[in-house]
This record gives sequence, C-alpha cells and structure tokens, in this order.
Amino acid sequence: DLQFLLTDGESFFFFFRRDTQSTIEQLCGDSLCYRVINRDREDRYRIEKQVITAPHAACLLLRTKITIEPQWKDRIRVFALLAPHLDIGGCGNTGELIHHNERLLLTANRNGSFLAMDCSCGFIRGSCGYVGQSDGWTDLHDNMKLDWQFERAEDGNIALIGEINVDSGNEFILAVGFGYEQQSALVAVRESLALPFENLAADFKKQWEEATDDLDLSLAEQSLDGGRLLRISHSLLLAHEDKTYKGATIASLSIPWGEARSDKDLGGYHLVWPRDCVNSVTGMMAMGETATPFRALLYLASTQNGDGGFSQNCWIDGRPYWSGIQLDEVAYPILLAWKLKQADALANYDPYPMVRSAAAYLVREGPATPQERWEESSGFSPSTLAVHIAALVCAAEFASQRNEQTLADYFLRYADFLEQHIERWTVTDEGSLVDGISRHYIRILPADPSSNIRANNPDTAELQLTGQPPNTRTTYPAREIVDAGFLELVRYGIRAPGDPLVEDSLQVIDHVLKVVTPFGPSWHRYNHDGYGQKADGGPFDGSGQGRAWPLLTGERAHYEMAAGHDCEEYVKAIESFAGPMGLLPEQIWDEEDKPEAHLQFGKSTGSAMPLMWAHSEYVKLLRSRRDGRVFDLIDIVQQRYCDSDDANPPIEIWKFNSQPRLTRRDEMLRIQARDPFRLRWSDDNWNTTHELESNSPGMDFHYVDLQPDQRHGDHITFTFYWSDADRWEGQNYTIQVA
Repeated sequence: DLQFLLTDGESFFFFFRRDTQSTIEQLCGDSLCYRVINRDREDRYRIEKQVITAPHAACLLLRTKITIEPQWKDRIRVFALLAPHLDIGGCGNTGELIHHNERLLLTANRNGSFLAMDCSCGFIRGSCGYVGQSDGWTDLHDNMKLDWQFERAEDGNIALIGEINVDSGNEFILAVGFGYEQQSALVAVRESLALPFENLAADFKKQWEEATDDLDLSLAEQSLDGGRLLRISHSLLLAHEDKTYKGATIASLSIPWGEARSDKDLGGYHLVWPRDCVNSVTGMMAMGETATPFRALLYLASTQNGDGGFSQNCWIDGRPYWSGIQLDEVAYPILLAWKLKQADALANYDPYPMVRSAAAYLVREGPATPQERWEESSGFSPSTLAVHIAALVCAAEFASQRNEQTLADYFLRYADFLEQHIERWTVTDEGSLVDGISRHYIRILPADPSSNIRANNPDTAELQLTGQPPNTRTTYPAREIVDAGFLELVRYGIRAPGDPLVEDSLQVIDHVLKVVTPFGPSWHRYNHDGYGQKADGGPFDGSGQGRAWPLLTGERAHYEMAAGHDCEEYVKAIESFAGPMGLLPEQIWDEEDKPEAHLQFGKSTGSAMPLMWAHSEYVKLLRSRRDGRVFDLIDIVQQRYCDSDDANPPIEIWKFNSQPRLTRRDEMLRIQARDPFRLRWSDDNWNTTHELESNSPGMDFHYVDLQPDQRHGDHITFTFYWSDADRWEGQNYTIQVA
C-alpha cells in the first residue's frame, strides 16, 4: 500500500484514495507503463505519476510531478506513506529508519524479505509506526502535523512515512527496492535513482517491444477494438509469469475483495493453479508464442507430485498451498505437452515421464474428482470429465509413439469408459427448470471419492452448496443445479456441436444463468452460486452471491463458433467488460448500477482483476475466429468420439474406489486393482467358479477383463487372491448384470 499524503499543516489533510479524482492511462505501446493523474477536487493541486519498474533491478519507480496553485505553493507539505506486506503478510513486519551517506531511507523486513524506500530529492524526516496507533497517517490525521518520529517499529502491522523535500522543485522520483537482504534492497534503490529516469523508461519500453516482436497481430483483425485488448492481454500474460521460477504463471496478481481480506487468507490469486496456468499459456500459443508455454510445461513437470498428481495450487516456488485434488488439474499438463508437441515446440525435452505418470494417476484415482473446476464439490462433473478424457487420449498417443502399445490401449479404453458414462453420470431425465425440457446436463453428480463409490442417480441425488449466506438453504436436488461445463465436451471434440442434448441444455442454462448486460451477454457459474459480491454490494466474506463471468461469455462464444454461428456479439461483450486499462475481471456486476458501492451494471465487482484465464479465453476466441475452428479442439479426440462411424466397444470398470452396482450384458467388465491378483469369479452363485490371473499394462495397476460372452447369469460374484501378499481378500463382491 503506497500513496501520497498532502497537508498544509493547519486546514486540510488529504490522502489520494479518498480525496482526489484520478485518471490512468497506459504509455509506451505494449509496455505495462502507466501514467496516473490525481486531481484535488477543489483544484488546489495536481499530481502526475509515471510508474515503471527498473529494467534490471527489483525496484519500483514513480516519477512524480506536483503542480500546486500559487496561493498554496509554500504551504503544502508532501508525504509518502508505505504499508509493507512483505513475504505475503501484513502482520509481523518490522520497519526502521536508516541513514546512509547522509540520506534518510525507510526500510522494512519480514521473514528474510526486505524493502527500502528513497526519494531523488530526499526525505526531510520520517517515522515508523503501528497502523491505527502510531503510524504517520494516524499522526497527520490528528492535527495535520507529523509530531512523531519513531526510528523503529518491530513485528507488527506497520507503516512507514517520509516527508518529501519539495522545496528543491516540483518533480522527483520515488523508488522502492526489494531484496532478500537489506543491502540488496538498498543497492536496487541507489542504482535505480543514479540513472536518468528517461533512460530507464526507454529501456523498459524496449524490453516490452522485444517481448512482442513475435506477436501474431493478424488476430487483431478478428477483434472489434482494433486489437487493443489483444495486445493488453499479451502483455498481462507475460507479466504473470514469475521471473525467478520461470514458467510459474499465476492466476492473477490481484487479491479478490482485498479490502476485506486479512493475513488469515494469504493466497489470494497470486498462486499457480495447473488449470489456470495451462489455460493462460495456451492463450500465448494462440498468438504464435511457444517459449512461455514451454517454460510452463517444464515448471509443471518439476512440481508434479511423486504419485503423478498435481497440487490444487502452489506458491511460485512449488510449495503446495491448498490441499485439494482436482482431476482436471492433473489432466491439463498432459494437454499442454500434447499441444506443444503438435507445434514442434518441445525443444528436445521429453515430457513423456510426466505424461505417463499423470495419466496413470487419472486411471487409478478417477473417475470421480475430489473437486471440480469451481473447487467446491466432489463427484462427476462434465467439465472435469471432458479434460480427463481428452488427456487420456493424448497420453495414449504419447505411449503409442514410445512403443508402449499395451499401455496406450489401456489409456484409450479407460477414456472410452469415461466417455460412455458421461450421460449416465451427469444428465438428469427429470429436469424441471424449463418447461418441456426434462433431460439436460447438470453441474455435478455428487460423490465422495474417498469412499467405495457407487455413482448416485442424477435424478435423486442431493448436492450441498458452499458460500451460502447464514441461515439459508444449502442443499438442493442435483438435477436442479446446472452450469455450462458440458460445453467443454464440445471444445475438446467429445461431443458434436448441435448435439440435441447439448442444445437442450443450452436452453436450460440460458433460462437460469444468462444475464444480458448493457454490453452484451454473460452467464453465472451455476444457480445459487455463493461466491461473489453480496446483494447489498458488500464484499464476499465467505458467503455472497455469484455474479456473471466474462470467461463464460468466451466459452459460450467458442461453442457458437463451433456450431457455425456468428460470435461477434460475444467478442464485443468481452471487450466491453474490460476495465479502463483493459483488465478483464473474474466477475461483473449483474444488476442495475449501485453507485454507493461503486458497482456498474456489466463492469467489474471486487473479484479478481485481471483474471488471466479470461484474457487467454478472449485471445483464443480471436484465434478460433480466424482459423474457423476451436483452437483447443483436439483432432484425435474428435476423430475417436465424433467422426468415427465405428462405436467403441462398451466397457464397465470396477475398482475399489469405484464400484458400480451393475453392468450391461453387452459391456466388457474390467476389474482393476493396484496390486497383482488372481480373480476368482462365478456367475451362478459359486456353483461353478473361474479364475483369471491379472495383467499389468506396465504401470502400478493390474486388471482382468470379463468379456460379455464369458458371463451368462444375472449377476457376477468375485473375490481376490493377492499374489504378492499370498492371501485372500476375505470378502466377496457382487455386480448385477442388466
């Protein structure tokens, strides 16, 4: 938190977030260099700031020009107030004033992270204090004078303040340097202030221009804003890759509803989610850039867990943050590897060990996901299944090209198993949301992957929702909760555009979730969503009301394009949802304007902004329009599930973590376990028995197949002899034959 404070010492005290009218504009073409102008509401002063970072140092630079009306010129005093949140925390910071070469500098540190603040014209005096008790803002607010000059404030929520020496002129440069030692932060500041700002700004601009040399500007022809949002999206995507841990692409530099957050929730969105990371960098690929996506693949491979899975999210250094498991996040890195391979952009790197291990994890741990893409519910989700299936088909191609054909076939048959169960798991036949449409996709069929799953019935299952206001309903029939996640089935080529079930489901979500804003259409994630701005305009604080997502406008646009429809209105809508600087929000306000809460119909809420996934979706939409096909479409998936005249043989899979109640008579029944086994089975109540030794496809799971012509009864009973442990399971299992 860095801002200027102004006072005449006797009649007024102003701080910028409250007492000025502000404008902001982007400078230098594609670079993230900005000019911010703050104007006093009574025209007593005007402050213009140009904001860059030093091209070769960890230092923030603000070239500042203060214009003061003559009658106030000798009376106004200017202060810089900085509240450090080092090492991602507001508490536990220590501030100190130090004198170096006869200059006063303000410093802070926390857990081995340091900052130093200096000014080109120097500080006259300064202070360190605790926020709300002894900090500079509290001091000035009391009597408009800086009475306290504390040299040090230890281990707390602190703020540093320095009075800027404006007697020497109305222009100065404020610098904030960072480092892992105090000396490195001081050096960053001194080096940056030693060079002319014009030179640093020119180098800054040059670096950005070089970063955009390979940008495919032909995509701008598909935009309706002359390519403005395209160029901004490219720059933002570059900026969200960490420069120390290369490839670590975070979801957003923002903290949603940061004004209501505390140190109890440190993560914000400045974490790496494998899903957001892959969706972001594939947007770079849509612009013809492969270097950043390749680094992201290396990063993801290096942070893969030993069991083949991926953490829900992690800090940029790879340390896990949240502990959830999402099967789509295990699948997405496989898709990135496949896409880079298709682009001949793997640079002699072999992703197959990562791909092989991740695919095996999907086979072992699926089919139900502990969390779906909205990170709230476990079970069978159309969107998760779509990525899951596509990744296994891609993994099979990798395996086949490495002459592991048995494993390739196994991955394919498991993908077939998932594909053949999509409607069984995620479609209701008793929908009541739209008259005349009883059969449609649901958001998720709830299931607990930690138990011996027997899939629930989509028509009768109950779904527990999160984020609901206190003392309100939290449980609904699963058939009544819908989202547009099924469109991912079309995106990757698992279902065809125009499929009657898809079209009917679109009517349902349009009836339930669609919002027509002054700028164009958008959609809620799902009905009764509790993640969003409250009804009164207040911030989400664990409960709220889900709002419309520009990302979902992009997803719908991709479907409409795949179906051969014009998607211009969606392109225009997304461009209009962006803020003044071209930042796309996670959510937009979906009601009439609420000026007292600074909320405008069709513009950002307090949610994350910018959201990189949304920016990438927009870029991919432009690429899809230009190519006349969905950029994320995977040909080998489409060929297997949409274009082939030959249906894949029916298959049912029984595993200890997924135990179906029945199998169809025409289905091959595959029984899978983690250890080698001999299966003893009977289809006539043990009057006769059969035994089969398990096979392994070359991974840490084993299986036997019971073909339809091997079974004749109306149920199958079986048990296991564990070869390595030399023991029987001691329990029988039964599956009905329908």
